[in-house]
Amino acid sequence: MKIRHVTAVAALLAAAPLATPALAQTDPSKPLNVSGSIALVTDYRFRGVSQSDRNPAVQGGITATHESGFYGGFWASNLAGWGTFGGANLELDLIGGYKREFAGTTVDLGLTWYMYPGGADETDFAEPYIKLSRTVGPAGLTVGAAYAPKQQALGRYYFSGASAQTGVYDDPGDKEDNTYLWGDAAVAIPGTKATAKGHVGYSWGNNGLGPNGTSVAPTGEYLDWMLGVDYAIYGPVTLGVAYTDTDISKREAAYLQPNFSDTGNGKTIAGSRVIFSVSAAF
Repeated sequence: MKIRHVTAVAALLAAAPLATPALAQTDPSKPLNVSGSIALVTDYRFRGVSQSDRNPAVQGGITATHESGFYGGFWASNLAGWGTFGGANLELDLIGGYKREFAGTTVDLGLTWYMYPGGADETDFAEPYIKLSRTVGPAGLTVGAAYAPKQQALGRYYFSGASAQTGVYDDPGDKEDNTYLWGDAAVAIPGTKATAKGHVGYSWGNNGLGPNGTSVAPTGEYLDWMLGVDYAIYGPVTLGVAYTDTDISKREAAYLQPNFSDTGNGKTIAGSRVIFSVSAAF
């Protein structure tokens, strides 16, 4: 195991911090509850990497939860630049799983199917996950792990960004897997309508580019993190601001240029960024 692996795992276990905005309250007297949210963000970051070319994105989703603990739903966002596969330029995530509380800890087992409707071939992939959530004093804490087994969408088709620009595969048909570990924390600030939030995540997998010039872990392994504040302004409407960054170096980003950059000005799409959002839960 590399030292970087040890450091990342230690950070996750010690810090557990991206808390998502709270969804509408469920009614325990009903066998089936439907909740959802819609949001406008100034940049769509997936594990620290921009999927909207550092431009705004509209996002939203709906989840139906049964009293048994089983749930299913979807979430979607527009894409640009790095995240674009043609078609609708849309990411559509289908989500299903089972969630139950045991001794104060909520255990959530599920699977996310990442889809890109009308996009290029070999883009969709499946990723099972497990999340453990618990309230400790004023803080809500979550730790999770997601493992995507070997699939062509995650394969190392191109060894570098220069190869990707030629359109000639270095290793056609390759299949790779990917692992993501993360921790989230959210703490209500006393006497206010604000909630402080934090996130740290660690990815490792394919250290090249997939069949369509992107990768879930574009440099093979890296850390991403976020610190921010949400403020409830009226009913279910929340304003948010967050600082996000990764430890992907300029040298690593350059290895995957020009894919790993803003198509407008060549800026890295994994560097530090302050992101603003407005969201509403229902």
